[in-house]
This record gives sequence, structure tokens and C-alpha cells, in this order.
Amino acid sequence: MRIKGFTLVEIMIVVGLIGLLAVIAIPNWVHARTTSQTNACLNNLRQIFGATQQWALDNRQAPEAPVTPEEILPYLRSAVVCPSGGSAATFGTSYTLTTVTNIPTCRIAPTVHILPSDTPS
Repeated sequence: MRIKGFTLVEIMIVVGLIGLLAVIAIPNWVHARTTSQTNACLNNLRQIFGATQQWALDNRQAPEAPVTPEEILPYLRSAVVCPSGGSAATFGTSYTLTTVTNIPTCRIAPTVHILPSDTPS
């Protein structure tokens, strides 16, 4: 009578292969997640800037006019937040607005999430 099963060496090889795959996959997943969050935040900044411009046109505001989130939230489809902020992030903790012509900025990752200028430098 022969007992069927795996040997210790076979199990160790399978565990080693799974570990190798994890070492390869996890950094790529983290990089993809970071890139995705950056792109989502940049798209949010574009929406906020567009909403600011629409608000200024509708209300005949000067380019130097101050803007608050409460004024432009009706011009956004939904309340936008930076995805890097986690579940506790709000519009106010994610983005900063100053005037109509100033580009909005991300408060969570201000050195990474920067909306590029429309004019070439």
C-alpha cells in the first residue's frame, strides 16, 4: 500500500515560485496604483479649473476674483476628492482654490499632482 501526497521538496518549490511571483508583481501593482491616483487627481484639477471658469463666466467675475469651493461645487458633476487622500478626504482637504485665473492645487500631494499650464513654456 502506497500513501499518495506531496513531498516536502515539492511543497517548498511551489512556495518559492509563489514568493517569486509576489516579489515581481507587488512593486508593479504599487507603481500602477500610484500612476492611476496621479492621473485621477490631475483630471479632478482640470474639472475644478473648468468649473471655476464656468462660474466666473456665469457670474461675470473678474480674473482676480476670489473663488470658494461652495461657489463651484454646483458646477461639478460630483464632489471631487484626491484619491491619494483615502476615505476621509473631502474637497476642502484635497484641493486649494484662490482666484479665477489661478490653477487649483492638490493639498495632499502638491509636488506630484500639478496641473500643467495650457501655454507652452
